[in-house]
Amino acid sequence: MVIGGGIAGTASAIALHKAGFEAVIYEAYDRPADDVGAFLTLAVNALDALRALDFDITHLGFETPRITVTSGSGKRIGRLPHGQALPDGTVSRTVKRAELYRALREQAVRHGVRIEYGKRLADADSTERGVRATFADGSTAEGGLLIGADGLRSRTRQIIDPAAPRERYGGMINVGGYTHGIQTGGEPGTMHAIFGRRAFFAHTTHPDGEVWWAANLMRPTEPTPAGLASIRPPQWRAELVEAFRPDHGPALALIEATDRLVTGWTTYDVPSVPNWHRDRLIIIGDAAHATVPSIGQGAAMALEDAVVLAKCLRDSPDIASAFATYEQVRRDRVERVVAQGRRTDSWKTLGPIARIPRDLIMSLALKRLARTGHDPSRWIYEHHVDWDQPAARHH
Repeated sequence: MVIGGGIAGTASAIALHKAGFEAVIYEAYDRPADDVGAFLTLAVNALDALRALDFDITHLGFETPRITVTSGSGKRIGRLPHGQALPDGTVSRTVKRAELYRALREQAVRHGVRIEYGKRLADADSTERGVRATFADGSTAEGGLLIGADGLRSRTRQIIDPAAPRERYGGMINVGGYTHGIQTGGEPGTMHAIFGRRAFFAHTTHPDGEVWWAANLMRPTEPTPAGLASIRPPQWRAELVEAFRPDHGPALALIEATDRLVTGWTTYDVPSVPNWHRDRLIIIGDAAHATVPSIGQGAAMALEDAVVLAKCLRDSPDIASAFATYEQVRRDRVERVVAQGRRTDSWKTLGPIARIPRDLIMSLALKRLARTGHDPSRWIYEHHVDWDQPAARHH
């Protein structure tokens, strides 16, 4: 039983099928998420994990192998690769989240995976033969094990360990959108990151001319879901205009030209979760180790998780051994990624005085990267999960 029909859950079901297991996905919402979310960049390690699932996304989105960084004053701070290319030349790719959901779901259904909607997990209990799940609508289901891919506010995480840490607010809310007809002056195939005076802005241009953009607005106090829902599009637009008015660049033009804003999602991460599994229950993806989106690794970690867990179940003599091997293989890597994301995100929330040394430090670091070719974050992108290699614990 896979709890959650997002990226982690659907990829997990596909990986389990490839490993020889039957999986059923139980999704809390009553319909597919075909219109949910903005866009995300899948770094090369995410694309490598998708290859292990025999999943090709070259028909989705577009290549974005580079990032440029500028300040709100318009000064170019530097440029860096979005991870090194794979041996065959594959580079990172930016896709609409809803299109990725849809493609993964279609692949899962082709493999015979059943998806049940409107099944919000309420509780789970161990039985002699496995796990019995109880859902909010009163129905139940049984399976050999239960994989919690149910995101930031994971109910599975709470069932495994009622004292488990909750999600941690990152100090920002996010707004995005898509628009045509604006010439940004940016290079094709490049994500442009602007560290503005009051907020952060990123934009990239699809080969068809559509500009995809996202903004991070600072909110020291975590807003409530009701508070976010009460903000109407004209209020969002007015706040965005005010936030980016002091900055150079295309932010204002893009905001004003966007008819429909994708509004109000909040940045969180999940610090170290002591217990990933208990009996025949385990958590993966954001449920176990959510990272802020600043380094583009949330989906990548979920995809890697799905592949590794399926391998461990395939190659271990029992579920307890599979879970133990999975945690030993994954924990150090994902917690390093979460910590790296937190450090990177902190550069966006600095005050006016601290931004001056920040821009200088970033400039020097990017010049050093250009001169030496040594990227200290290469360890993130060079990670490879070999489907054919037997899963084994490190010694």
